[in-house]
Amino acid sequence: MATSPIQLVVHSRLLSYGSTESTKLVPASSGNRGKIVCSLRKLELEDMNFSGIGRNNDQQVPRRAHRRKALSASRISLVPSAKRVPTYLFRTDIGGQVKVLVEKTNGKYKVLVEVLPLELSDAHSELVMVWGLFRSDASCFMPLDLNRRGADGKSSTVETPFVQGPSGKVTVELDFEESLAPFYISFYMKSQLVTDMKNSEIRSHRNTNFVVPVGLSSGHPAPLGISFQPDGSVNFALFSRSAKGVVLCLYDDISAEKPSLEIDLDPYINRSGNIWHAALDCSLPFKNYGYRCKAATSGKGELVLLDPYAKVIRRVIPRQGGSEIRPKYLGELCLEPGYDWSGDVPPSLPMEKLIIYRLNVTQFTKDKSSKLPDDLAGTFSGISKKWRHFKNLGVNAMLLEPIFPFDEQKGPYFPWHFFSPGNMYGPSGDPLSVIKSMKDMVKKLHANGIEVFLEVVFTHTAEDAPLMNVDNFSYCIKGGQDLNIQNALNCNYPIVQQMILDCLRHWVIEFHIDGFVFVNSSSLLRGFNGEILSRPPLVEAIAFDPILSKVKMIADNWNPLTNDSKENLFPHWRRWAEINMRFCDDIRDFLRGEGLLSNLATRLCGSGDIFAGGRGPAFSFNYIARNSGLTLVDLVSFSSNEVASELSWNCGQEGATTNNIVLERRLKQVRNFLFILFISLGVPVLNMGDECGQSSGGSPAYDARKSLGWNTLKTGFGTQIAQFISFLSNLRVRRSDLLQKRTFLKEENIQWHGSDQSPLKWDGPSSKFLAMTLKADAEVSQTLVSDIVGDLFVAFNGAGDSEIVILPPPPTDMVWHRLVDTALPFPGFFDEKGTPVEDELVAYEMKSHSCLLFEAQRLAEIDSSKRKKQIRLSSKRQ
Repeated sequence: MATSPIQLVVHSRLLSYGSTESTKLVPASSGNRGKIVCSLRKLELEDMNFSGIGRNNDQQVPRRAHRRKALSASRISLVPSAKRVPTYLFRTDIGGQVKVLVEKTNGKYKVLVEVLPLELSDAHSELVMVWGLFRSDASCFMPLDLNRRGADGKSSTVETPFVQGPSGKVTVELDFEESLAPFYISFYMKSQLVTDMKNSEIRSHRNTNFVVPVGLSSGHPAPLGISFQPDGSVNFALFSRSAKGVVLCLYDDISAEKPSLEIDLDPYINRSGNIWHAALDCSLPFKNYGYRCKAATSGKGELVLLDPYAKVIRRVIPRQGGSEIRPKYLGELCLEPGYDWSGDVPPSLPMEKLIIYRLNVTQFTKDKSSKLPDDLAGTFSGISKKWRHFKNLGVNAMLLEPIFPFDEQKGPYFPWHFFSPGNMYGPSGDPLSVIKSMKDMVKKLHANGIEVFLEVVFTHTAEDAPLMNVDNFSYCIKGGQDLNIQNALNCNYPIVQQMILDCLRHWVIEFHIDGFVFVNSSSLLRGFNGEILSRPPLVEAIAFDPILSKVKMIADNWNPLTNDSKENLFPHWRRWAEINMRFCDDIRDFLRGEGLLSNLATRLCGSGDIFAGGRGPAFSFNYIARNSGLTLVDLVSFSSNEVASELSWNCGQEGATTNNIVLERRLKQVRNFLFILFISLGVPVLNMGDECGQSSGGSPAYDARKSLGWNTLKTGFGTQIAQFISFLSNLRVRRSDLLQKRTFLKEENIQWHGSDQSPLKWDGPSSKFLAMTLKADAEVSQTLVSDIVGDLFVAFNGAGDSEIVILPPPPTDMVWHRLVDTALPFPGFFDEKGTPVEDELVAYEMKSHSCLLFEAQRLAEIDSSKRKKQIRLSSKRQ
């Protein structure tokens, strides 16, 4: 019997997301013959939540559909037509197929459901489609109001009969206003001719409802995070292996207590492998987003979590008396702002040429003495304003302590997120302004020949970081004898490895970062169960990544969890440099009178015991003091049992003193530390405050560090130390042939001496004096711009008594010039041009706890008699 096609037309008034209004379906007039027309109107119902999804429904869909979460079959193919109309194909539990088309035309979404007639037996003819709509919860449909109502006047499902058209197709066509989207339509079919309810229902081959998204699409599993598509949609992708369900939470007001709209992603339409994904129209009025991950255990399922890949994040301002489940940060639904990088040329300095200054962004300019406006102090812009300070010191690379959002209670080494700078580092806290100001800073420093490095922490997170709740099973290490924390990242697990690589590429591509220092790098070597890997995939992948190929990679074994460093054999692939902890320990030991000469000599020559075998001294990043432990001035002021691990010496009196003898000794020791740092092969790393005597009162704790006091640079101590650092920086550049080498010195280019030119007792614990002659290589010297190509004579006296140093004979036609004697008063203890030694001088008195540097320079214009005398003296010395 032929019947007229029946069309269900759903008209809608605009929904106000976030209000307490809902919708209902009411019958329209019967003036349209052959159609059933329903109009969707607003009702004010107190039992509705923010997204218009009912909380209480007396009339519910069948229990089995709710238990199965109304999900469609997994074998679904999205078939784009010529008009790019999404088509979803489902297999039924009776062996047939159901095809659903969702098309947007004239401001409406048309949903066409078609059942192939050949697949229907006579018993399953006269089909009815039983359907409902949901957004935030697949097990709870939106309340609808039709002729058939429950006790509360509402119905959660609609029954619409299929009709057979002239072509023999059995279809149902539904129209929805665009303003109702996004939502899912969930349905099953039943036959009116079969009285047995169980046998009358037709569902997917998985025995679940058919589920089709309307106003959103399945999206794509890559890239992770959000991405804006050419068709005007934004794609969301989140990895979570352990989540049983994922809810996309959208906000039009970041101060709202709850999301304005929640979409319960379908695990068969919106999931590929372990990645949940969906695409929404960009025109929807939402500004921020997050996720709720439904875990097998329901402990944290209500938390709205920040997308681990969010590039622009905004801090949620806590509301007094608000919910404890509100997020700390939400992702911004916007593209990263474009930036004009024209004219930016990274310095691309060879590693051996680097002189690094480590700083904390906030503490560098936060103090009032920086004389910066309040909106610039403690920000990236503040660093941009102070770029001349780096040039005055002679440094050419800046190392920033971690700039990721972090746990405010524990500090920046406990990150909350990895893909964006913390909002505190911008002038107004606005994330877009922060991003721009950081890029401005990088561009400004690059223009002045200064590279920018970041310290990064990828081995653990803050305890309440989103990653821990997105997928604790995949992101965290399970086990390990010395792992007593719950937030250790599983760095060599594939998805975590991908995240870290994506993060590094992001900072290089978007921010033009020149290098990374990997804090707690020994944990990068751990496997899934905490075991140490000989060939960790992440470390190897970073070494050979093409985008990261021109970026410096430095491993740092310092562990912020325990505030100590553990030595390990770090696999390097001739690519990784390392923060040299042994350099720090051996130099401290020598200057406090307890080290061996052999250890000092090894550090001076570039730590061949660590960096031989394919690398070289340029891979050794040397430091004396860092941002944890005692500051440089505290190393010579405190040595109580509480700081015994710091290998410090108070020079005769603990803490502050007015004893001039102790103060002079401390000043010499500070000079000695800096001199050895710069004269050694490798990359010197200064710490913020080294140049002005910054003190933490003898506390080695990280949080004891204070903001840089700019007024201290004008004190007598600050002036002479800053000038000395500048001198040493220039010396390294001028004598790069000996002090900035990528390869180790040849045996013929170095000669060791005792104080009286006698053989050294390398392993004698009582030996406190070491001298060496660095001999200039004639072939290399000819390529230098400077015409000063003579040898260098360097001496170190760690004893409490003076030493008489016998100078070796200078090269022919040269005389020794004293450049440094750390025992002399300022300003005479260093001299750029040098002070020539007297002709008759054979021995030089070297004071206790001091260092010397002599340079052989060509004879100036002198009369022939003086020249002959000098030659005779040279030959007599020989």
